[in-house]
Order: sequence, then structure tokens, then C-alpha cells
Amino acid sequence: MDFSFLAQQVINGISLGGLYGLIAVGYTLVYGILRLINFAHGDIMMIGCYFAFYGIFMFSLPWWASFLLAVILTAAAGILIDIGAYRPVRNAPRISALITAIGVSFLLENLGLVLFSGRPKAFYRPEFLSEIREIAGVRILDLNIWSFVLTLVLLGVILFIIHDTRTGRAMRCIAYDMETTKLMGVDVNRIIALTFAIGSAAAAAGGIMWAMRYPQINPLMGIIPGLKAFVAAVLGGIGNVTGAMLGGLLLGIIEILLVALRPDMAGYRDAIAFAILILILLFRPTGLMGQKLPD
Repeated sequence: MDFSFLAQQVINGISLGGLYGLIAVGYTLVYGILRLINFAHGDIMMIGCYFAFYGIFMFSLPWWASFLLAVILTAAAGILIDIGAYRPVRNAPRISALITAIGVSFLLENLGLVLFSGRPKAFYRPEFLSEIREIAGVRILDLNIWSFVLTLVLLGVILFIIHDTRTGRAMRCIAYDMETTKLMGVDVNRIIALTFAIGSAAAAAGGIMWAMRYPQINPLMGIIPGLKAFVAAVLGGIGNVTGAMLGGLLLGIIEILLVALRPDMAGYRDAIAFAILILILLFRPTGLMGQKLPD
């Protein structure tokens, strides 16, 4: 097998996996605190893409301003979803929160179909990101380079917030024991809302990079990336931010190598991802870097 061919596929897999990992970070942040799988996360990603789209084509904002504003507005949308949907069932049985998450997902998808129509829309990609570089026989799109760098930067910012700020310490305390954290005077609802904001902002950033990679958007675009990001979070160890990124990278590499080495199995690409989810839950439910969490 040609080395440059294999290197090309691994780099493509890393680029795709970085996006899975960034979206998975939002899953793992919310689960780490609330033990809630936010199935609406992929649809929040979709909302961020539409914010960016309309910022450019309706309000004529520069692309960078539109993308930044979209991330901020999506973070605000995450807070509103927490306040309106999840906070009222905070003390209800977990199954109630899970059903609520599924309901929010369906609501956002159908609201998107009503507001934006089901017709795909072309998404803007800055011209300088469309250049292709060739290094040692490996062709790399500038978009993939910048996407991966930005993914690492955002991961570093999120890890800094979690481990080196008062808000992050409060998040970790809530994850360990919410009731005791309340007794210590922490405003739990505020911290959880901030967690949703950070997770939603990461989803928006990942979604915008996804939309530039596959330059069209539609109201159902978040379903498959959202589910695969969930697989990535479970693979890396749901509740572990670094593990979510590692899981995303591994999933991306496996997917791309599968299609490259066995083109006849390309139709099973999505099935392989969910088969990995089943195997992880059967043989290592805590994932690669996860640890057993208190009930």
C-alpha cells in the first residue's frame, strides 16, 4: 500500500474526527454534570449554522463577524433551552429528562423545517480556506488545517475553564454531588446554564466548520453528526472532555480508513459507527478514558 495514500486518509480522518470531538464536548459537559444525554445537541449545532448563514446573506455581516455572532447566539439559545425545558424537570426521574431531550430535538428540527424550509441552502466558505497544499505527496485543504487548529484551541479554552476557574470548580463539584454543592452556597442553576452555554457554543463552532466542509445546510443536518458525536463521547468516556476529543479522532480515522481501504463497505459507514457504540457499551461502558461516576 502506498504510504502517501495511507497518510492522506489518516489526515482526512483526523480532520473529520476533530469536528466529531468538538461537537462531542458539549455532550460530555452536560452529561458530566446532569447525567443527561442531551439528544438535542446536534440540532443546536444546526441552529448555529443558520445563525451564521443569515448573518452573512440577510444582514450582510463579514463572515468572521457572522460566525462569531452565531456562536454567541447559539450559546444564548442553549441557556434558553436549559431554562425552558430542562430546569423544570431537574428533580424529576431521569427518564423524564431523557424524554424531554428527545422532545426538544424534535421541536427544533420541525421548527427549523417551518422557519427555514427543508430545501438545502449553500453555506459560505471563505476563499482562502479553499486552497489545497501538497506536503510530501499529501494534499491538505486549508480548511482542514484551520479547523483542526481551531478545534485544539477551543479544547484548550474549555479545559482551562473546567480546571482553572471558579466556574469550572463549581461544575466539577456539581458533577460529584449536586446537593452538597447547593449547601455550600453555589448557584447551581447558574452554573448549569453556563455549562449549556459552553456546550452549545462548542456545537455551533463545530457545526460552522462542518457546514464549510460540506457546504450546504438544512434543518435535519444535525441528526447524523450529533449521533456520531454521541458515539465519540461514549467511545472516549462520556463525562471526560479529553476523552470526547480522543473518541472523535478515533471515530473519524476509522470511518475514513474503512471507506478508503474497503470502498465496497462505504454504504456501511454509519453502521460501523453505531456498531462501535454497541461494542463499547458491552465491553467497556466507561469508554477509553472514563471512570465510574457516583449515582
